[in-house]
Amino acid sequence: MTATTPPGRAWQRMLSGRRLDLLDPSPLDIEIEDIALGLSRLARWNGQTTGTHGLSVAQHSLLVLDIVEMAVDRPGRELRRAALLHDASEFVTADLITPFKRVIGDAYKGVETRIQAAVHLRFGLPARLRPEWTRAIKRADTDAAFFEAVELAGFTEADARRIFRFRRPRRPGSLAPWPAEEARRRFLERFQALATEA
Repeated sequence: MTATTPPGRAWQRMLSGRRLDLLDPSPLDIEIEDIALGLSRLARWNGQTTGTHGLSVAQHSLLVLDIVEMAVDRPGRELRRAALLHDASEFVTADLITPFKRVIGDAYKGVETRIQAAVHLRFGLPARLRPEWTRAIKRADTDAAFFEAVELAGFTEADARRIFRFRRPRRPGSLAPWPAEEARRRFLERFQALATEA
């Protein structure tokens, strides 16, 4: 790029009308409706799952929240909000599978980290979460990934245990992906319930 070449666009326009700068994201340009819409239409596992619908990141986020609520003794509202929003940056960056993130390297991680920090600030969380929150959410995220891998993504339980280094008992129940609109609605409902909780 020469001195006379204008810089390329580094922002995304949302359906809310907001423009989110990817290099310097402002919390003021983040709306929960944009996050819910994006995550509800974004498939986990690159869409390589069984069923009529892809497993959305919105549904995955709700699963992680459920696991945190079961695993942590009296989790506070802020921890639960952080669990629900743990992949919120993906409404802009997409849900890249972990092996692809490793190929891309630090550039992707930097953008993801900046957007996630702006999301946290927008919704009353610290830009960097407390270490114990991060550990609880990561544990729940791994639990959810293991469950999804075996239930929907074609992994044998033995392979999933090896790949995710998962030693805990498998959670009971089954998992069926929701249509995007249902995932969007349920995500927003849980967010609003947390926001209005006394």
